[in-house]
This record gives sequence, C-alpha cells and structure tokens, in this order.
Amino acid sequence: MDVSCRDIKWISFIILSITPHIVSETQKYPWLEQISRQEQLIIGCENLGIKHKRIVKANLDHILVDSKHKLLYCYVPKVACTNWKRVLMVLTGESNATNLIDIPANVAHSENSTLRLSQLEKPEIRNILGEYTMFLVARHPFERLLSAYRNKFVDKLPSSKYFQSRYGRYIIKRFRTKPLKRDLKSGDNVTFREFIRYLLLEGATSNEHWTPIYNLCHPCSFNYSFVGQYETISEDAKTVLAMVNAPDIIFPVTRAGNTKSWLRFYFQQLSVHEIHQLYKLYEADFKLFGYGLEDILGYELA
Repeated sequence: MDVSCRDIKWISFIILSITPHIVSETQKYPWLEQISRQEQLIIGCENLGIKHKRIVKANLDHILVDSKHKLLYCYVPKVACTNWKRVLMVLTGESNATNLIDIPANVAHSENSTLRLSQLEKPEIRNILGEYTMFLVARHPFERLLSAYRNKFVDKLPSSKYFQSRYGRYIIKRFRTKPLKRDLKSGDNVTFREFIRYLLLEGATSNEHWTPIYNLCHPCSFNYSFVGQYETISEDAKTVLAMVNAPDIIFPVTRAGNTKSWLRFYFQQLSVHEIHQLYKLYEADFKLFGYGLEDILGYELA
C-alpha cells in the first residue's frame, strides 16, 4: 500500500497525540475526528466523480504560504479567514502583534500580507505541495452563505458599500418589481430571497465570499494534510499549529454575528424547491465536508 505525505504527517502526529504527558486529556486524540473528515473527503470525491486535475496557477490563488513552518493554508472567506490570515502574518514575521485582534482586518487582507502559492514558479510549487503541511477550514455551506449575505447586504459597514454598489443595485434591478429609485441607487436593502434568486440564476462563483469551497480550494485535486471545521475552530487551530511546531499562539475567535441562530429565520423565506436548487449549487461542499440539511428542512435530501 502506498503511503502519502499526508499519511506520514498524521502517523507522526498520532504518535505525539497518544503520549499523555505531551498533550492534555481533551486534546489527546484529535486525529480520530480528523480521520473521519479525511474519509468523508475521499469518499465524497469518489462519489461525485471528481478526479485530480493538473496544477493550474489560477487554482492556487487562495493558498497562502508560510515557508518558515512549511505550512500552506487555503483561505475561505466567511470561515474565520481574517483570523487565520492574522495568524500567518505572525508566523511569517510580517507582524509582531501579541494580540492578533490588534492587526487590522484590512491589513490582514492586503495583497502583500502573506505570500500566495500562485506567485511562485511551477517547479517550486510542486516541491512545496509535496513537502508542506496543507490545510483548509470548512463550514456548513448555507451558514457560510447566510454569513456572507448578512455581512455584505445587511450590516451597515464601510466594507459593505462595494458589495451593495457592485451586486446589490444589479440584484434589485433584476429581481424586484418596480424598485424605488433610492434602492436602485444604493443597493443596500437586498432581501435574502432576492440574493438567492440571483445565485440560482447566475451561479455561485461571481465572488469569493459565496463561491463554494470546492471551487476555491480544490480539495479533490490537492493532498490536504488537515481538514478543519468552523464548528471546532479553536481545537483545530491548536492541532494545526502543533503539527508544524509553531510558537504558542492564541487563535482569536470572533463570532459576533451568531449566524447559525438565524438559519431557520432566513431559509423559511425560501420555497423547498429553491432550497433544493441551492443545495445543488453547493452539493460538492455538502458531500465533501459532511454537512446536511436536517437542521433547516427537518430531513435530508436523498
């Protein structure tokens, strides 16, 4: 049986994890859940008929590089990516902040905050992909989608103005009967159903904030060493940082939006048919990362 780089990294980490005096009781077996997630990913790729693809630089834009700790992170908007970018800035020496929240979000998201894998030449890319620990963090597709909607079209933030002007005005014009001139001008009161109708008509890849993780991180094409989940972000962050022998860093958890509690409120505004159509847009993310619809519909799709 062939043993991949991912297998070797996990075998090494398992040895450390089962040594009681090295880790605490609650962190002793983080690999058990990880094995389940890796199996889910492999089976999901097989069931969807998705095969490994040739390395294309355009597919590497979301993969950030920490050469010092040999770490690759595929960032996904609305999945704590701002805080992970802050972590990488500290790991790479771009910031010396001790409290990561002190790093402004716009600085963490700036183009030169962290090296992207797409900026390197192909021979170096191939070497890095074979040697570095690579991870991503997933989130329930509909929870992530709702978080994007609320952040970009409901919250009155300066950073939302671009989305309201770029997408909101178009959505209102396209999907609202007799829109008010004020709404056409501002685009700042798009309803959730209008936003969903826009996605169902034009697809889910017009912006990275609602593009499926499958299209951003290509999990069936790359050998991810670790698959994190938003629901266990603190524990997963500790595990990833331990895998690369990173210095002690307290991962900042900021969930002011409490999006999960709003899921039913917003999705009950949609028809079952619309939810099924929306599921199809994000089907790969549901199946690759083990998420379902029971919390929203009360049952799963066949």
